[in-house]
Amino acid sequence: MSAKKTAVSSALLASAVATLLATAAQAAPLTKAEVSAAVAAHKEKCFGVALKGQNDCAAGPGTTCQGTSTMDFQGNSWKFVQGGTCTNITVPGGGHGSLTPISS
Repeated sequence: MSAKKTAVSSALLASAVATLLATAAQAAPLTKAEVSAAVAAHKEKCFGVALKGQNDCAAGPGTTCQGTSTMDFQGNSWKFVQGGTCTNITVPGGGHGSLTPISS
């Protein structure tokens, strides 16, 4: 194999590994430190406002945790938002964020 092809293959492999590691890190559950930091910053859990794959945790059956919601505004997944703002967030269809899980 030529040096040029080896360099390109190595670069592609490095990129694929970096993407895999970033994805795995994002899908991990929030640590106690991350949750404590959010609480200290006056954040609250807001259900039904996260976009697909952008939830902070609790994404429902068949998912693990952070970054695993399967659809936009999934009622049983939540995102940390500024304290006191959750129920004022309007989502498409006229719904609002909720401090408790929203049944589908």
